[in-house]
Amino acid sequence: FRKVVRQSKFLHVFGQPVENDQCYDAICVSRVTRDSNFCAVNPTFVAVIVEASGGGAFMVLPVLKTGRIDKSYPTVCGHTGPVLDIDWCPHNDHVIASGSEDCTVMVWQIPENGLTQPLTEPVVILEGHSKRVGIVTWHPTARNVLLSAGLGQHGDWWNVGIAEELGESKPRNPALPSHPCGQGSIIGSCTGDHAEEGSLVADASSGFPQPSSWLSVSGKPSGREEPGGRRLLPITIFSSAPLQENLEEPMALQELDSSNGALLPFYDPDTNVIYVCGKGDSSIRYFEITEEPPYIHFLNTFTSKEPQRGMGWMPKRGLDVNKCEIARFYKLHERKCEPIIMTVPRKSDLFQDDLYPDTAGPEAAMEAEEWVAGKTAGPVLISLREAYVPSKQRDLKVSKKNMLHESRSAPTPSTGSATRLSATAMPAAVPSISISATPGGGGGLEEVLQELQALRLQVKEQGERISRLEEQLSRIENGDV
Repeated sequence: FRKVVRQSKFLHVFGQPVENDQCYDAICVSRVTRDSNFCAVNPTFVAVIVEASGGGAFMVLPVLKTGRIDKSYPTVCGHTGPVLDIDWCPHNDHVIASGSEDCTVMVWQIPENGLTQPLTEPVVILEGHSKRVGIVTWHPTARNVLLSAGLGQHGDWWNVGIAEELGESKPRNPALPSHPCGQGSIIGSCTGDHAEEGSLVADASSGFPQPSSWLSVSGKPSGREEPGGRRLLPITIFSSAPLQENLEEPMALQELDSSNGALLPFYDPDTNVIYVCGKGDSSIRYFEITEEPPYIHFLNTFTSKEPQRGMGWMPKRGLDVNKCEIARFYKLHERKCEPIIMTVPRKSDLFQDDLYPDTAGPEAAMEAEEWVAGKTAGPVLISLREAYVPSKQRDLKVSKKNMLHESRSAPTPSTGSATRLSATAMPAAVPSISISATPGGGGGLEEVLQELQALRLQVKEQGERISRLEEQLSRIENGDV
């Protein structure tokens, strides 16, 4: 009998690196030995964790600023310890979070045209971790919700909009939490002992609603070697059916060649293709996921000469739909960041509807308060038919709730340093007012004090009015009124 070949539009997907002049050269990538990606990408910026003396830093480059990067190019440098992980906000291409060995999480607002000078003042400083923060990741559908975690400890959920902690997520075996699922109500955790058993453990945070479908991949290869030096990659898959009761046993196991380091998985829910990059490896393996057994189907392997020290992943709305590009990676070398394009070979110049279904856009589906109250919502979808053009981003606004006493104004932060508050945002500086009393001018000390008190009252009233107008503007932008 003739062997039947499985039909799939992704059987011939191939990877191709860009030309040298389209890479980002002369970047000194961080040498910290961590399992994070070290790179975060969105349609506007490329961020890379770099070596820095006297603290931690990462570089933010406009996507189109390729070629050789000057040594004096400004960085984001507010941490006192090495930066371990970075992640762009999915709902604002100019906001990025960073976690560091100094046990803090910082949220930064990047100027519209990129950095022209070093950025040392974060919008928010979140403190509460007792150990280094190795993972930061944003909620995929709720605005301003951030998860931070580190090895051997719980994860903390934050509402960045008001700089408050929402609660803790305590995985059954807290060691290496993964990204939240598509609706952000379940996170996966993987530990060394469970990785050796070839399984993935995922726990739902108490009180948070559960989604109907998701896919998760272990970030660690199995420690058990099979004949021929192969190891198992644990993959847990859930279809549209209710959640599997036994999360100790994965629904599928895929054999992989021995890898030098941690595995960095990237899953595309639009195409059901999963890409697995080995840190310290020189290949990208990709598989197609189906709802029928055996669930995992190997497609191909992209191999290059240099091993990767990290990997960034471009959101679907940042791809070139005119070239049938279905994925783009940003591979970190020792001193270079190299984009790699994954393409479906087709000759037609028409828009390929089957390759580009409506995908997640930059708008949040719900507010942080709605998610905490129990609401779940999938991403707000957009069409890529018109070669999606990003809309103008709005600045991250942090409420000054409970931050200012009625009897005194907010302090003005000094240059190059931030006032550290436990789980609070940095208050904006109050405009300074100069008052002088000229001898012989008829104004005594009592009159000056009265004028000062009147001006303080005026500043307070204007501040309250600004807060009300900002809240009204926010409601208008969100469509509440």
